Amino acid sequence: MKSAKLANLLLNRYLSLSICRFDKSKITTKELLADYEKKRDFNKTTEPKPTYNENQLNKHRFVVQEHHASNLHFDLRLESNGVMKRCVPKGPSLSPYKRRLAIMVEDHPISYMNFEGKIPDGEYGAGEVRIWDSGTYEPLENDGGDIDGSIEKGELTFRLYGKKLKGKFRMIRSRFGPNQPKKQWLLLKTKDEFANQLFVLERILDYGSRRDLQTMKEKKPASTNKIKIT
Repeated sequence: MKSAKLANLLLNRYLSLSICRFDKSKITTKELLADYEKKRDFNKTTEPKPTYNENQLNKHRFVVQEHHASNLHFDLRLESNGVMKRCVPKGPSLSPYKRRLAIMVEDHPISYMNFEGKIPDGEYGAGEVRIWDSGTYEPLENDGGDIDGSIEKGELTFRLYGKKLKGKFRMIRSRFGPNQPKKQWLLLKTKDEFANQLFVLERILDYGSRRDLQTMKEKKPASTNKIKIT
């Protein structure tokens, strides 16, 4: 019973994670991005359409996007072999004592790294998107930084060099029970010089979901103050 309650609690704090893959010998970028294209009408949304640049090189970039959709969540995207993945609902933390649920989502094109704006109502993921942090990362796996191999094993270790997020992080596949889907992971901050147990995440926009925004508009003008998430 306690395990079920803990799992439900973490499900309310998920973070979206994306990993871009560039390894054409395993699978083509076009195949990886099929779900991304299928979910979007590029005549309506301003989200980037994949261009499939076969000469693209992996620069190990990352981005965290604040996404005010039906539920507020944060998308952590890691560039690797041509595409980007993942979702962390309550947002990443620099505290080594806090775990963040991370949900594997469909791969996104590299160009999504620079996307900000409003996804129109009626479209997949409708709502405002803002870049919360960005930078580069360093894979720290013992197997030579093979992201795909680490995902298969269920553990991913990397160091972030961002404006807000810095230092070593681990992602491990959730093991709450045999019936837990493989898309559920946990994001953890490792104890290092950048760890901060008092870390408070400040979101850019001062509301949560689209419904929250509508309620605010009906009641009063939006505030410009930053909102803190503990």
